Amino acid sequence: MSSILGTLLKVSTFGESHGKGVGAVVDGLPAGIRLDEDDIQPQLDRRRPGQSRLTTDREEADQVTILSGVEKGVTLGTPIALFVGNKDQRPSDYQNMQSIPRPSHADFTYQVKYGVRASSGGAGAIAEKYLREAFGAQIVAWVSSVGAIEAAGVDMDTVTREQVDQNAVRCPDAIAAEQMQTLIASLKEAGDSVGGVVSCVCRGIPSGWGEPVFDKLEAKLAQAMLSIPATKGFEIGSGFAGTQMQGSAHNDPFVAKKDRLGTRTNYSGGVQGGISNGEPIYFRVAFKPPATIGLAQQTADFKGNEVQLEAKGR
Repeated sequence: MSSILGTLLKVSTFGESHGKGVGAVVDGLPAGIRLDEDDIQPQLDRRRPGQSRLTTDREEADQVTILSGVEKGVTLGTPIALFVGNKDQRPSDYQNMQSIPRPSHADFTYQVKYGVRASSGGAGAIAEKYLREAFGAQIVAWVSSVGAIEAAGVDMDTVTREQVDQNAVRCPDAIAAEQMQTLIASLKEAGDSVGGVVSCVCRGIPSGWGEPVFDKLEAKLAQAMLSIPATKGFEIGSGFAGTQMQGSAHNDPFVAKKDRLGTRTNYSGGVQGGISNGEPIYFRVAFKPPATIGLAQQTADFKGNEVQLEAKGR
């Protein structure tokens, strides 16, 4: 069972959400980069639970500690270990599910493959800082849809993280954000859940990243994104909508841009032939509805007996 991702920059994760804590080891970052907890903490603060009525009721500080690889605020070139301790873990919330696999959850497949169960489920901030300082790259992600509610008019060339963080659902479209919050709140009250889509744009990525065959840039991005729990789909550039276009409309003509050759349109999503072309890289990731819901569900335990399950996890 591997928990390592990456080639030049490798990230290994450890820990459980209802254990003593979670952490990561980042290996491959060059020496001499200024880095401390203040560079990482803002990203943890953005995803910290308990910030609104829309998320889990669990209260966690999500305070990161750098254990190694950094001295006096500068990277040493050695592996960087990060740790975030848990303070509000309650494994007892899941006791009624020890013998019953949750519908559409990894309980069953995990038990079949490994013979044990895991009822519980930061390093990106370091990579982001390196990309920003070395190349001037900007990475912005936002919730672009929840259920059937879609954000409209989000300009991928100008959208900022500040605009995204203006509301609890992290959607820069204020009207859609309000509708999303209403939907999520009503479903939470009913004990149900809903899925959604997160869009991401990476601006300032140089051309030439990626390989043309098995290590295509979009394949690496897809691997990383689909490694996030609850993901069910990935598309880059025009994605599936591109299948409904003609080649004459979908092609991205080349044009001269200041100090480089660029493209007039960007249906390719910044990647052609598996290699970045210098245009913004944009993609979307689909997330299924959270499987642990409060509604009673008719299912079966590990022995095949029909039972009714009402999850109590947060």
